Amino acid sequence: MSTPSFPPASPVLSRREFLRTSAVLAGAVSLVRAAPAAEPITDIHQHKSYSGRPDDKLLQHQAAMGATTTVILAGGGNPKSVSALNAEVLEFVRAHPKRVYFFANARTDRPDARAEVEKYLKLGAIGIGEQKTNVPCDSRYVEILAELARDHGVPMLMHFQHEAFNTGFERFHKILEKFPTVNFIGHAQAWWGNIDKNHDQKVNYPTGKVTPGGITDRLLADYPNMWADLSAGSGNNAFVRDEEQGRGFIERHQDKLLFGTDCSDAIGQGAGCIGARQIAVIRRLAPSKAVERKVLHGNARKLLGIG
Repeated sequence: MSTPSFPPASPVLSRREFLRTSAVLAGAVSLVRAAPAAEPITDIHQHKSYSGRPDDKLLQHQAAMGATTTVILAGGGNPKSVSALNAEVLEFVRAHPKRVYFFANARTDRPDARAEVEKYLKLGAIGIGEQKTNVPCDSRYVEILAELARDHGVPMLMHFQHEAFNTGFERFHKILEKFPTVNFIGHAQAWWGNIDKNHDQKVNYPTGKVTPGGITDRLLADYPNMWADLSAGSGNNAFVRDEEQGRGFIERHQDKLLFGTDCSDAIGQGAGCIGARQIAVIRRLAPSKAVERKVLHGNARKLLGIG
């Protein structure tokens, strides 16, 4: 009969080695438990299929930038639109619950605009926009969707651009007064150019010092239902062109500013990403950590109930 073979015995740790190993393991567990969770960031302005960007690249972009919650704004069917429409956006949102939400949208000059947007509000959209149609900003076209926003209790995000989209920005106060229970979110070139009292409406990206008292500043100060979307080159430009006024603007309107990106890159960091640059600007110019947290997350959570 052959003698049975057994596997070699495991090496026996000395008492000193055991205690040393136990201490290292305990320390590692302690570090894991003590590691702070990443601070939440809510991006209220993104687009699916933006300039052809694949969905996986969009998700990678948001993760690299640090966005923990994302709002996708559906395209309205504008011929120049570079983002996905309602049905495709809804499918994407359903694939990523509690991480991604969406605003429903349609061109305001379409006869079925109300029906199209209401359909997707009933399917889970938490807002309307981004509204980007070449109509006067105080026209009946805008009122139809504002009535829908009022009836469903959701905000409406407006793209203001001189002689291009939602024109006649100087008259938008009429809509704010007519729909006091609707929260409107201002965005784009005319919105941000008009932080300056002396803004030349024909200039989309003004430079130089800002003269206080512009239309945008007054709307935020005078109307409880006016909010601001900090996204895109226009939003970034408004602060970097005159950082002194930027600090004051953030301090004055700290409860109404919403972080957004509106960028189509796939990297989510560095100088090539407008969203990453805007995060850096907010952190640099915010008067306190508490204000920074409001702008990057808290205000969106308050307005939209997400994140």
